[in-house]
Amino acid sequence: MSRNRQAAAVLDGPLVPLGLSVPVLGLADEHGPDRPIPSHRHDAAQLIHAASGVMKVRTEHGLWIVPPSRAVWVPAQTTHSIDMIGVVALRTIYLDPDFAALDPTRCRVVQVSALLRAAILRVVDFGPDYPEEGPEANLARVIRDELRTAEVSPLHLPTLVDLRARRVAEAFERHPADRRTRRAWARLAGASERTLERLFHREARMSFGRWQRQVRLVRALEGLAEGRSVTEVALDVGFETPSAFIAMFRSAMGTTPGRYFDDPTRDARA
Repeated sequence: MSRNRQAAAVLDGPLVPLGLSVPVLGLADEHGPDRPIPSHRHDAAQLIHAASGVMKVRTEHGLWIVPPSRAVWVPAQTTHSIDMIGVVALRTIYLDPDFAALDPTRCRVVQVSALLRAAILRVVDFGPDYPEEGPEANLARVIRDELRTAEVSPLHLPTLVDLRARRVAEAFERHPADRRTRRAWARLAGASERTLERLFHREARMSFGRWQRQVRLVRALEGLAEGRSVTEVALDVGFETPSAFIAMFRSAMGTTPGRYFDDPTRDARA
């Protein structure tokens, strides 16, 4: 049995505890759009990284889009599903909750440094048991330390509960090129402009304008991952010119959309 199959055997089943004397365990797999991962949860925390391809991770709290230079942190006991855009080379690190380094209550997308990426790729070659002291345990600590300082990326669309905010969100997410005014969006919500802004601050923890930019960024990443041109994506998400879209993308992601998927091993903000 291969090491990855051993890891899968250890972790298969609903809410199977790690039951290991190791703090981290890696698993490598490949999924296409026709192989989504349905809703499930683990006793272990997870760091889910795509060595190539783009993932969409959903929980009851929202949607996280995960390009190759990023990973999504999923706390223990968090029910989540994963959809793929193209073929995704999944590299998942399972972490004992007592060893985990990030917030135990909510997901987040983090930037994967060159060191963290190399550590993730190395850990998936470990077996389901290794010495408490030694190079494997040292590398596990490197992963924990890198996660503690990893930059959080703006690639999250929170689930909105208020019906007025949801009405606006569903319409805009269907058509992110919609250029109607804030007053028009408020009318759709059945609220004043001030109330609309207050709703998004409360529900999404950001302004309505920032939330709109977030939607456009997420939809743009999906389009680029599908192989569509920068110009086509820019127009589809509501930018009048490709240059305006490129400026927004560079500000958010640290590089241009044309170069973003060229080399997933680079640190996007180096």
